Amino acid sequence: MYGDEWLDIRIADVELPDGRHIEHRSIRIAAGAGVLALDRHQQVLLIWRHRFITGTWGWEIPMGRVEEDESPADAAAREFEEETGWRAAALRPLIRVRPTPGISNSVHHIYRADEATHIGEPVDAYESDRIAWVPLADVRSLIDRGDIVGGSTLVALLYILSEPVLSIPGRADRRSGDGPDKT
Repeated sequence: MYGDEWLDIRIADVELPDGRHIEHRSIRIAAGAGVLALDRHQQVLLIWRHRFITGTWGWEIPMGRVEEDESPADAAAREFEEETGWRAAALRPLIRVRPTPGISNSVHHIYRADEATHIGEPVDAYESDRIAWVPLADVRSLIDRGDIVGGSTLVALLYILSEPVLSIPGRADRRSGDGPDKT
């Protein structure tokens, strides 16, 4: 139906289990990659941005398109730096999300960084109005207020909040009953 460098919209003839056929639209799009950066104070780096399609503002993790010549981890690191002006430390896979599997093949690779270093102003400053370290303790109220609504951001934040213990350097492991790190 339509195609350009960003998306490819197709009509598929789908055969249902009972033998009937239906036409179904599908959107093919490049993979995306993002970073959930968490600091030692249990804060996550988010960007406050406008989404013109919905006409809304909200907090999101930095995220963007994986280019043909790069890995999802490289794309996540690049997008994080371009959109925030921070450089993420070692990235670890956090979760993979297919935000709209009923209509799109899109996959979002979300990585976790436990440290980030401020290196300057964001290259893509137009991507957001604000960049802030937001306490994880505030995430639930931001979701309740409708300030976090993006699917992949929600999944990443709720996933990290569901961990029994946040793996933050220098923090004791409550599961083992260890006390504070004395070193």
